[in-house]
Amino acid sequence: MRVPFLKMHGCGNDFVLFDARAERIPLTPATVRALADRRRGIGFDQLIELRQGRFMRIWNADGTQSGACGNATRCVAALLAAETGERLICLTTAAGRLTAEMQPDGTVSVDMGSPGLAWQDIPLARVADTLRLPLVAAGLPQPAAASMGNPHVTFFVDDVEALDIAAIGPGLEHHKLFPQRANIGFAQVLAPDRIRLRVWERGAGLTLACGSGACAALVNAFRRGLTGRHAQVVVDGGTLDIAWNQDGHVMMTGPVATSFTGQVDLPP
Repeated sequence: MRVPFLKMHGCGNDFVLFDARAERIPLTPATVRALADRRRGIGFDQLIELRQGRFMRIWNADGTQSGACGNATRCVAALLAAETGERLICLTTAAGRLTAEMQPDGTVSVDMGSPGLAWQDIPLARVADTLRLPLVAAGLPQPAAASMGNPHVTFFVDDVEALDIAAIGPGLEHHKLFPQRANIGFAQVLAPDRIRLRVWERGAGLTLACGSGACAALVNAFRRGLTGRHAQVVVDGGTLDIAWNQDGHVMMTGPVATSFTGQVDLPP
């Protein structure tokens, strides 16, 4: 089956988008893994199926599925806004409904909802303080955890560039404290309104940007008293504007871009 696709990215966090609104596309974990191969397939951090009712099904590069993805939501919303002329776009994910707004400067904002901060929300394998997890690894300080529709852990470090994230990320992602695995963020607070962040994403590895991870980093930094409720989060692929509003909702704003379009024969 030959399928048209669109390749998009938000700050380098890249996605392949399949439009499945008119016809269901037969995807399996093995098919997704083959397509995600950056040498033999197309290559991406996540694959997005856009289904009827503006439902986004989100596949990670390893063939697992994710509940939410902030950068992908911004990309899909921008695509639909260009298609329909709407300024506000509401999308549904496995983690709930997300509303995006087109900004005059071409960036896209998305309301990521309220973070889950209880241990069950993450979820953790047992009762624990999510502000200071009982997790000791690689000499890192105790991290904080928050759910942004998917599980996030944030380590606050003095120098994020000094860490070998590719070496320590996989073990933390699969730690027994996280029954659904976790996205592992490493954050360096540069100023009360500026954070440097790198994220080992669950199912995708080290990515150039992680929108929900940036939201979790700001939430956890504010909870720790390290920043205010609004900060620029500098990721490898650019900068995201994150605000934790007084109503509890987290807003993320950033750029989107289309890389190319094409067609692909689905591998067996």
